[in-house]
Amino acid sequence: MSYHKFNLIDLLKERINMRNKKIVFFTGAGVSAESGISTFRDKDGLWEEYDIKDICTTGCLNTNRNETIEFYNKRRVDLKDKRPNIAHHTIAKLQKQYPDNINIITQNVDDLFEKAECQDVLHLHGFLTEVVCEEEECLYKRDIGYENQKVACPLCGEYIRPNIVFFGEKAPKYWDMYELLSEVDMIIIIGTSGNVINVHHLIEDAKYSILNNLEHSYAIKDDMFDKVIYERATVAIDEIKEIIIKYIKGSENEN
Repeated sequence: MSYHKFNLIDLLKERINMRNKKIVFFTGAGVSAESGISTFRDKDGLWEEYDIKDICTTGCLNTNRNETIEFYNKRRVDLKDKRPNIAHHTIAKLQKQYPDNINIITQNVDDLFEKAECQDVLHLHGFLTEVVCEEEECLYKRDIGYENQKVACPLCGEYIRPNIVFFGEKAPKYWDMYELLSEVDMIIIIGTSGNVINVHHLIEDAKYSILNNLEHSYAIKDDMFDKVIYERATVAIDEIKEIIIKYIKGSENEN
């Protein structure tokens, strides 16, 4: 009896320790690009029709409201038929397999992770399908899908706006990001140039770090990472998946 009881205790300890291994995917535009979503750095698509400072910078709703709203209405329509790629789906499967381990932080405002059935995605810069009231004390927020937004808040009558963090605005979700990363064991950074967020700070507390970009970025010191993969996210994701699975199983065997 004592032998079986000892094994049961060990098994419970292993599961607890495995559950405590926090693995974070931090993703940028490179993940969504292969699904056909353009970024403001692209030379074609919706962004080519507009000047960034007019539709994506703090104060643009005061000086250029109609064009700003028009732009995000068009982006919602453009998002409607976009589908998650193999990178999104693989991350979703990993999260389903290891729900206590896999966390997702993204700079992207699209809903491709949600379409792939990922859970609790932390969108640092907002969520394109949502609108919020401009009155800070009003709690109105609604997911309108891919429709055009209305002008006035139905609760207080003030203007509503896309739930997007414009350049120069505060990004309150950053606090959630740093809290999550304070306990991270492994971090996988995919598809970001490092120009908006300094990724070197993100990996400081991680025991193991992976960088996956299409090519080298001068804003990222790749020698700070344990593993670097310069390849499309849809190609690199299989290797990343294997590393994660081995890491989790290795953690089990160490206990």
